[in-house]
Order: sequence, then C-alpha cells, then structure tokens
Amino acid sequence: MALNFICNSAIPPRVKVTFGSKKSLQDVKTLIKAIGIPSKSCSPHESLQKGNWVKLICGASFEDVVDIRNLSLVYTLAGVDCIDCAADQSVINAVNEGIETAREIVPIRRPWVMISVNDDEDLHFRKAEFDAENCPSDCSRPCEIVCPANAISIKREKSTVEVLSGTNPTGQLKGGVLTERCYGCGRCFPTCPYNKIREVTYVRDAMATAELLKRNDVDAVEIHTSGRQTHLFRELWDDLGDSVQYLRLVAVSLPETGDETISSMNQMYDIMEPHLSCFNLWQLDGRPMSGDIGRGATRESIAFAVRLTASTERPPGFLQLAGGTNAHTVDGLKKRGLFQTQNTSAESKHLHSLIGGIAYGGYARKIVGRVLSSMQCENGPAGIEHHSQHLLEALKQALDLVGTVKSYTTSNPLVTQP
Repeated sequence: MALNFICNSAIPPRVKVTFGSKKSLQDVKTLIKAIGIPSKSCSPHESLQKGNWVKLICGASFEDVVDIRNLSLVYTLAGVDCIDCAADQSVINAVNEGIETAREIVPIRRPWVMISVNDDEDLHFRKAEFDAENCPSDCSRPCEIVCPANAISIKREKSTVEVLSGTNPTGQLKGGVLTERCYGCGRCFPTCPYNKIREVTYVRDAMATAELLKRNDVDAVEIHTSGRQTHLFRELWDDLGDSVQYLRLVAVSLPETGDETISSMNQMYDIMEPHLSCFNLWQLDGRPMSGDIGRGATRESIAFAVRLTASTERPPGFLQLAGGTNAHTVDGLKKRGLFQTQNTSAESKHLHSLIGGIAYGGYARKIVGRVLSSMQCENGPAGIEHHSQHLLEALKQALDLVGTVKSYTTSNPLVTQP
C-alpha cells in the first residue's frame, strides 16, 4: 500500500522559553564550557572538510514532535553539525525550536537542518500497521518487546464492572502502532506469530517538499534512492526545481549495490550538476536503521566506505557514513586508516578528508531516548529544559557519542569520557 505525503511550509512564532533547576542548568553550561564546544565549533562545511562532521538522524518517518524537539536541543548543545528530519512542517518546527532553545542556554552555532525525501519506495519511508482488535487474546505481544521506538502499545479494555471493582481487565485488546513514533525499522514484521502486521509505504510529495526547502530555517535536503533506477531520481530532481538554489547542501543516501554503485553515483551526479549551486554529499547507507542493535551493525557502512574511498572513479562530493553507525564506528574507521584521513592526491577531484563524517540515527536516539523516557514517566511529555537534571544526563550521553568524532577532551568531573 503506497501513500503520498504532503506537507506545508508555514513558520510558527517563537515561544518564550522557561528553564528548570538553576543548579542543574548551570552544570550544563559548565560542562559545555569545560569542553569548549562554542569555541571549538566551526561551520558545518568546515567540519566536512576536516572529517569531523556529525549528523543527528531524527528519522525520515519519525514524527513524534516532543521527542524530536528534545533530541534536537540535546544534540545541538553537544555540537552536531546537522539535524536530519522528516519533510513535514510540524517536525521541522520542532527541530528548529529545539535548536533555538539550546542556543538560549548557551550561545552556540546553529546546526544545519536537513529534510529527507525519496524517489521511490524505501525502507526509511514506511510504517507498520495493525488492528489490535484482531490479535488473539493470548498473544505474548512480541512486537511490543522488539520495537526500538516504543511505537507499539496494546492494552486490554476494561469493562465498567472491572473499573469499579479494580479487577484485571478481560475485555477486547485495543491500540496498535503509534504512527508518529514508528520509523519503519521493520523488526516487528517477522516477530508477529499470526502475520497480522502490515507494511505501509509512501513517497513524499516532491512539490510540497520543494516549498519546504524555501524556508529560511531549512538548509539541506537528502534524497533517498536505491540507485538502480536513475530515471526516478531525475524525475524527483526535476520536481524539486529551483528550490535547491536555496540550500547549503544536497545529500544523496544510497545503499551499496556492488559493481553498479559508482556508475549509478556518476549518473546521479550528472543529473544534479547543471543546477547544483551548493556542496554535495553521498550518504553511505550500510545497514539501515540498525545502529542500536550492537557492535557489528556498523561493519557494513565501514566496508562501503572502504570500497568507495579506494575508487578513483567516484563523482565529486563528501562521503558520510550512516546505516548501522554507533559507538564503535570511529574505532572501525581508525583500523582502516580512514578516520579524519586527508586526501593527499594532487590529481584528486575530491574534497579534503576521505570521509567527511558520520551520521547517527537509531543509536543516537536510543542513548538519549532512555533519559527522555525516564523524564516522561516521571513528568509526562515536556521540554527537557524544564527538567535540568535530565538535560544534564542526556547531554552527557550525547557528548560521549559526538565526542568520539569531534575529539572532545575535558578534565571536568561532570562528563564521562568515552
């Protein structure tokens, strides 16, 4: 089942921000100052050149605006260069609100905001769907257990008698997938013992996305493609039209397709080049949406990077890892001699560091998400700046990850060294 998602481009007014505990908030400021993030931060473009670019992937289909706002706030404080999100008006607003709230806490440079679009059906642009009323009453609900986004909620309905008596519910199952939290990882599909979970795929509306790209708080676009059908890529690029002239960066996210990869990249670059007025980037999507699974998830993205950096035939553009990236990615790049390694070839048509940086998605959301979940269990949905102790803990987690790429060092006892 395929859908066509349409989005709007209005920008809401800023709301005055209030903050929580002064002591914990001061600890946040002290930690950032001790690391020297504001003074060490360079422009996102310079980060790409140096090889220490870090992008937070909120998710092309993740649309929980409360979490997105809090993730954007925390990772802006941690010094990321870019925040990638769904091409949806409310999501973009949440990202920018999180960024600006972070900048009210500490004067720090603004990361670029990137929105994602697809040229065809893609794993990143899908949702799970099922009706809990059709689930057998004795189902053990493995889908709930395996979901990394806490996007599945199934509860048994209570009768009036059960409510009044306080007894355990015996009624019909209710609930299902929380659409705004599902980001399409697909882990629930094979776990359902009754094959009740459906996949709903969609393609973002290119014309509506083009309008969003004209916003003054959107800096980049990422085109997800299989790389196998460049005519679809050309159609999307043509539909985006002159909106790409407003951008600082155009990224193309693609999987490794064997011997065809370099050829496809060159064909796509030839399509873009006549109207490309900004920098371009190739996102090497190793093992999509798997970074939170474990150490080995990052191997495919590193192997992809090894193959591409060895080629002299690839088109111009920065290279950035994604898909399975986690706390072990930097060590893997170092072992291959690719971490912040400069391209010294005089004949090279490529830009500075062999690898421009790393994008973190599922893993980045997981480590900070634990803190956000704890905060929401205690206080309900809220801006994390209102609960400064949680903000401090979330920031420590983010710094441990971002710091592996940015090479943060500090003797401050508030931070845990990676």
